[in-house]
Amino acid sequence: MATNPTTAWITGVGGTAFGRHDGQGALDLMAQAAQQALQNAGLQRADIDGVLCGYATTLPHLMISTLFCERFSLDPAYAHSLQLGGATGAAMLMLARELVRSGRCRHVLVVAGENRLSGQSRDSAIQTLAQVGDPDYEVPNGASVPAYYGLMASRYLHETGTTEADLAEFAVLMRANAGRHPGAHLTAPITVADVLASKPIAAPLKLMDCCPISDGAMALVVSAVPGDGPRVAMAGAGQAHRHQHLSAMADVMQCGAAIAAQRAFADAGLGVADIDHLGIYDSFTITLTMLLEEIGFAPRGGAAQRVRNGDFAPGGPLPLNTHGGLLSFGHCGVAGGMAHAVEVFRQMTGQAGARQVARPNHAFVHADGGVMSSHVSLILSQEPSP
Repeated sequence: MATNPTTAWITGVGGTAFGRHDGQGALDLMAQAAQQALQNAGLQRADIDGVLCGYATTLPHLMISTLFCERFSLDPAYAHSLQLGGATGAAMLMLARELVRSGRCRHVLVVAGENRLSGQSRDSAIQTLAQVGDPDYEVPNGASVPAYYGLMASRYLHETGTTEADLAEFAVLMRANAGRHPGAHLTAPITVADVLASKPIAAPLKLMDCCPISDGAMALVVSAVPGDGPRVAMAGAGQAHRHQHLSAMADVMQCGAAIAAQRAFADAGLGVADIDHLGIYDSFTITLTMLLEEIGFAPRGGAAQRVRNGDFAPGGPLPLNTHGGLLSFGHCGVAGGMAHAVEVFRQMTGQAGARQVARPNHAFVHADGGVMSSHVSLILSQEPSP
C-alpha cells in the first residue's frame, strides 16, 4: 500500500514520570522526554527538521523552541513556540500535522515540560495561573483558577441536575487508572466518600475534584511516513475559540468543545459512534463531565451514570484516560495535556504494559485551555500495515 503524502503519522512518544523532580529544570525534563520519543520512533536527532515547544511558567523564555534546540543539539528547518493554555499540546500536534501534510517538514518533534511542582512556590503557581482571568473584572477580585471552575461548575450543576457525588465518580475512576501506571503522581485508591469529604477548595469543587501540580515532560514525533511498527495516523483535527474569560462565557452548555469536535470528525470522515477510546482533558472533574457531555459521549447530566455502568472503565466500550488523566497521573502544564495523546498512542500500538486494553481503532483526544476557553480535538486512527 502506497503512503498517502497528505497523511501525518505519530511515530514515537516519550515522557517522564509525573510527580516531583528536584534539581531538574524544564529543559532537563524536556530533553528526557524528547530522547525517549526519538528512540521510540527509531530516529536520530539529525532526522528532526521541525520542532514545536510549549510554554513553561517556570521558564518564561521568549524563544523556548530555539533554546531547547540549542540545548538538545537540534538544527531544524522550522521551529515554533505555542501558548494556548491547556490546549497547547493538542494545538501543537495539529500544527505538526499541517507542517507534515504541506511538505514543509518530514519529522516534527513536539515537546513540552515543566518543573511546576519543585520549581516554584505554591503561591507563585496559584498567582501565575490566575492571570487567565480578566484583568479588570476577575483578577482584582482575587479569583483563582479553581474559583473560576467552581463558578462554572455551580451553574452547570444547576442546569443539568448533576450532583457533587456525580463529579466524584470521575476522580475515583482516574485514580484507579493511575494505579496501573508506574509514572503516575497520585496512585492511592479513593472512593466517592473520600472525594466528598476532601477539603473544600471552591464550591462545589473539593480537593480531589482538582488535579495536582506536578513536574514532568512529554514528547511526540509526527512524521510524513509511518514507522516500522503499528501505524497511527492523525486522521482529523479541529479547533474552536468562543471566549477567553469566564465572564464572557455566554452559555455553559455550549463552550466550543462540540464545534471543535465536529470539525475534527468532519475532517476524519468519522462520527462519535466510530470512537472506541478517549483521551479527554480533565483539569477538574467538572471539566471532564462538561466535555464528555457537550461533545456527545454522554447525555446531558448523564456522564456519571456511564461511569457507574463501567462504560468508561478500561474494560468498557469506551476506555477513558487509561493513564489516570490530569486528575491523578498529574498536571505539569502543557505536558499534562500531551500525556493524553501519549497514552492513546501507547494503547493503539500495544505499548501500554499492564494497563493495555483492547487496541483502539479510532481514538478521540480533546484538550481545552483557559476556563473552557480554547478547544482542540484530534482523532487518531490505527491503520493496517501494508
